[in-house]
Amino acid sequence: MNYSEIMQAITKVIGADAVYDKRMAAATELWSEMYRGRAPWNTKDVLSAGIASAVAAETARLTTVELVSSFKGSALIEDLYQSRVLPMLRRNTEYGLAGGTLILKPIASGNGMSTQFIRAGRFCPIGYDGSGNITRCAFIDQIRRSRTVYTLLEIHTLTQSGFKVENRAFRSASEELLGGEIALTEVEQWADLAPSAEFSGIDHLPFGIFRVPLANSIDEDSPLGVATYSRAAELIYEADRRYSDLCWEYEAKQAAIHVANSMLDYDRDTGKYKLPEGRERLYRTVNYEKGLNDKPLIDVYSPEIRSSQYLEGFNAQLRLIEFACNLAYGTLSDPNTVDKTAEEIKASKQRSYAYVRDCQEALEHALRGWGEAAVFWARLYGLDSSAAFDMEFEWGDSIIADPEQEREEDRKDLANGTLRPEEYRAKYRGETIEEALANLPDTAAVMP
Repeated sequence: MNYSEIMQAITKVIGADAVYDKRMAAATELWSEMYRGRAPWNTKDVLSAGIASAVAAETARLTTVELVSSFKGSALIEDLYQSRVLPMLRRNTEYGLAGGTLILKPIASGNGMSTQFIRAGRFCPIGYDGSGNITRCAFIDQIRRSRTVYTLLEIHTLTQSGFKVENRAFRSASEELLGGEIALTEVEQWADLAPSAEFSGIDHLPFGIFRVPLANSIDEDSPLGVATYSRAAELIYEADRRYSDLCWEYEAKQAAIHVANSMLDYDRDTGKYKLPEGRERLYRTVNYEKGLNDKPLIDVYSPEIRSSQYLEGFNAQLRLIEFACNLAYGTLSDPNTVDKTAEEIKASKQRSYAYVRDCQEALEHALRGWGEAAVFWARLYGLDSSAAFDMEFEWGDSIIADPEQEREEDRKDLANGTLRPEEYRAKYRGETIEEALANLPDTAAVMP
């Protein structure tokens, strides 16, 4: 989808200025294509090394790997949270990191509740307040039938007493165009939707929003986030080039046997010379005869592959990307070839820990926004009139904390007497306090 065109079409129909301006729309489209391995520079000569998707996937894994969370204020919402939100959270966090922004939107009806994860490019912010909170937003839903594309705009607008929802349907021949407006009843899936409705009892739009915790260098005034690899686009382009050079080096230097046409049988039916069956890839036919100044009728081609030089250059580029994307050295590059000092490697890990913590805080904010919206809808539709907002989060610290630094601090506490030997042993040997006491040596000094 061409985000720039669809966003312009939406704002023209609505009669408002989009927060998703041309710069952000173009950047979002680029990030999306990079994530899919189809960046503008990816051609038959410049292959994709899949770096953008690897960066998003690894950051999402580090962010969510130890998350334990629950919703305590409603059994209905807790069931939805545990069955539909948390199991899909890592995957959708990856999408959010790739696009810069992700909306978590609960949906309620008389039959129950569900939830949507809406990626960048599938919604169009139209207004926001001084704190960067979105106050008006159009959600985009498209259905293709043969050569016709139907588009639903679900427009949420914050009002003084609550918010208003408008549903408008359009028909066109392209995903980038809205076309003419049609009745909601013309599309079966939207036939039961009301053209508009107003709701009270809430002072913000009912959804949670995850923004990648980086400054927006595309549009400083935008409330939207940027892709986690947004600052590494040119570096990824160069890495794709180096990766392609490496692949070509292996392909170009494949062993082969050059054989003169005069030594092969000619197949008149196909117009080709017959090569040994099952060995066609190994042979290359050439048109020369043996003579004083000519080559031999059979010549073996087996040059040396310069893989080490190409790999070294590729790994150097990956390390630049790791730095730009707040990943520790060795996350993408070969950890055995990281030419860095111990302090540089430690600093890169600390940078990664800090960024992951920021991502966790941003994701928790989004989940809390989702939870508040779920309570609002559960009460409004009478699904759970006693629902209350109460969420708990435990992110774990083995990824965020630096184990080496933590152990060094514990050594100091052990030495100055603020940590007992059995406590230290229990923590690092996986024993209970009683077992640690029993297993302590007579010196009563436990060191690693």
